[in-house]
Amino acid sequence: MAMTLITTNAESSDSESVFSSSIDSTYKLYIFSWINVNPETDNTIMSVDFSIDSGSNYDLNITSIMWTVSHSEDDAVTDLDKVTSYSQHGEGDPQEITATIGNAATENSCGTLWLFNPAGTTYSKMFNSTSVNLSSGAKQYANHQWVDGKIQTASAINTVKFAMASGDFDGTFKMYGVG
Repeated sequence: MAMTLITTNAESSDSESVFSSSIDSTYKLYIFSWINVNPETDNTIMSVDFSIDSGSNYDLNITSIMWTVSHSEDDAVTDLDKVTSYSQHGEGDPQEITATIGNAATENSCGTLWLFNPAGTTYSKMFNSTSVNLSSGAKQYANHQWVDGKIQTASAINTVKFAMASGDFDGTFKMYGVG
């Protein structure tokens, strides 16, 4: 399995990171990674959204489930939870893919999203994501999230957008094709 770097987006005080070209039938698997994404708004969540019309609309229905593991610095909290509030049941909302991310210099998120056969026109599109981040507050939490789901469309997906629930962010996003 060879990964080919297609695009790098270096974001600085941006509200979104969009991949709107080169998502086509060249590869059956596209992997997106984000590295040291730091929001300007403290304790905000990052989401992903998908489009079949080059970003004119992001209203595709998603069915998904999210799991998270949290561990506080003082060892008072160690949780493994199914996060039903971040899971979707056929809604057309952006898919939340991180827990809350702090905005201090030492707080950020890193992760990957795998999008399977986005150019296919027969089946729904499957995706999974994994991320790690540090949230802020009186007790800092190290968080690890897993999201699995399907985008309920048989149309080809040609645009992927990452954004924060609130405010701008800095960080590096990469898109790879796997063949």
